[in-house]
Amino acid sequence: MPSDAESPEVLLFTDGGCSGNPGPGGWAFILQHPSTGKTLEQSGGEAETTNNRMELQAVVEGLQTLKRPTFVELLTDSVYVGKGISEWMPTWKANGWRRREGKSWKEVKNVDLWQQLDKLIREHRVKYTRVAGHSGHPENDRCDELAVAAYQKYLRR
Repeated sequence: MPSDAESPEVLLFTDGGCSGNPGPGGWAFILQHPSTGKTLEQSGGEAETTNNRMELQAVVEGLQTLKRPTFVELLTDSVYVGKGISEWMPTWKANGWRRREGKSWKEVKNVDLWQQLDKLIREHRVKYTRVAGHSGHPENDRCDELAVAAYQKYLRR
């Protein structure tokens, strides 16, 4: 993990959500480059997914946008993503991407996205920062707005 004294090159704000869980879902990210002031917003959705998949998809999509190894501060309201990155992933990897459920082993949920994220985290230096959702944080609120708009098109069908 990078030290807090270093400044990240880019800020990555992410959010994901669903209408129902599972249901139509959307993801969004805002990538900011503080030294140039440049900002990129992207979003997308799926007809049938889960909230956790959309939270992960937003991070994967944002990190995949970067063209070279970069120090990224990831700002998300997803405890699932944050704990996955900072606590759970090393154990999952050591156990062959499996987790304990009672006395048996089960595959980690959303393993495809966790594995993509694992690869991206090895390419980039990622510092995770949790932001409170729906708390007036401008970029988090904007990501939420974009994610909701992304799944709205699936509700109108």
